[in-house]
Amino acid sequence: MTELVVTLDLDGVTDKAALMDRCAEALRLPDWFGRNWDALADSLSDRTVWPQDARERGLWVVVRNWRSYAEERPEEWRVARDVLTEAADRTRDLTVLLDLGGSSK
Repeated sequence: MTELVVTLDLDGVTDKAALMDRCAEALRLPDWFGRNWDALADSLSDRTVWPQDARERGLWVVVRNWRSYAEERPEEWRVARDVLTEAADRTRDLTVLLDLGGSSK
């Protein structure tokens, strides 16, 4: 059985609130998701709030179109990246991948 792949597309995200909204949508987080860094870390580390298909199969989160957000809000991006990294490091069956994009040629 292969992992569930979820795309976290940050195209158009300009601040933390929008990032949290995208995370909640992409990861299908519950309505009570707190939309803060600790809540995101907890949600990523808690298989019971993962999408149903991922709970037994594992979860890959592919972060796309993140560069504009990283350039616009470097401190927020650093924290987001740290949260994603730490969650993946401590959570079995969670993998977070940054899509580096490719050449347009």
